[in-house]
Amino acid sequence: MTAHGTTDPGFGERQARPDGPPTVLQVLPALETGGVERGTVDVAEGLAAAGWRALVASAGGRMERELVRAGAEHIRLPLATKNPLAIRRNAGRLARLIRERGVSLVHARSRAPAWSALWAAQATGVPFVTTFHGTYTLGSFEWKRRYNRVMTEGARVIAISRFISEHMQALYDTPAERIRVIPRGVDLSRFSPEAVSEPRLARLATRWRLPDDAPVVLMPGRLTQWKGQTLMIEAMARLNRPGVRCLIVGSDQGRTAYRESLEELVARRGLGGQVHILDHCDDMPAAYRLASVVVSASLEPEAFGRVPAEAQALGRVVLAPRHGGAVEIVEDGVSGWLFEPGDPDSLARHLAMALDLDEAGRDAMAFRGMMQTRRVFSKEAMVLDTLAVYGELI
Repeated sequence: MTAHGTTDPGFGERQARPDGPPTVLQVLPALETGGVERGTVDVAEGLAAAGWRALVASAGGRMERELVRAGAEHIRLPLATKNPLAIRRNAGRLARLIRERGVSLVHARSRAPAWSALWAAQATGVPFVTTFHGTYTLGSFEWKRRYNRVMTEGARVIAISRFISEHMQALYDTPAERIRVIPRGVDLSRFSPEAVSEPRLARLATRWRLPDDAPVVLMPGRLTQWKGQTLMIEAMARLNRPGVRCLIVGSDQGRTAYRESLEELVARRGLGGQVHILDHCDDMPAAYRLASVVVSASLEPEAFGRVPAEAQALGRVVLAPRHGGAVEIVEDGVSGWLFEPGDPDSLARHLAMALDLDEAGRDAMAFRGMMQTRRVFSKEAMVLDTLAVYGELI
């Protein structure tokens, strides 16, 4: 029976390990877009480069082709479901896959697939690793906490920031000795000033119709309320500098009503010629380089904070809220500034400080942020540290 079969195997039978390099199976719902998917592809590429076998099981998506180009194999399974019966059936599918492919270790990156992967790992006797990617919601507190707890059940649990490590210990009593803090990695071959050509900048500036002399404030991120687009618009109204352009860049992912509400707020605040809400950008390195200041304005704590790390890697001054993983990336007053979360007045004051920097001050601040990101938050460091965690168990 192939990995796509539906018959549950008998649990408790340990797989036979083949000769040859170790095989790591990463498990996640789908391969669309986001930090979970990006990390999965990066680690798969690192495994392949190290001579290991890299397998990824998911429902597929737009990043599937990139994964295969990285040297990994993708197995399409219906892992995006949260149906309890389907989760149990997926455990059988994964156990069969582990046995057939001689998998050495299973790495789960999301809750529903993690339950399937945990049961499959227990059935086959292979090590189980998780990455705790976010704080996760706790609506019906006790039930939801039990559901979320699977992300702490790995023999090793990777936390993507110290903030997440502390969160797991406080809320789920996760033993510190099982946690390994490995920040997400920025691809410095793409996110560095040297990698962005002038023609790319010119094309994007023309597409967005940016005046040559206008300071640009960039806020990237998908359009969803907790990312703080409303806060950004209110801060721009308080800033009251008509010559400054603000670009809010991100896909609404079908949230057309939210996009329309943002456009209405821009009109009500009289910012129609100044604040522009733009769709997904397929050249974010160029977008960062066009900006004078980059803002992350999340209302809830980010588990890591990819925007501040990427912007710093590209030599840009960053503003971020004083909570979550951002405080581990932005050194307040050194590589950027931290403002009070959810406070438009605080954000407006810090915007003014950033925009008023002279060229030497801006360059010095940007350089410090760039050096810190290269030292601490590179993709290469993330991959090497993850493979070291695998090595602890294989």
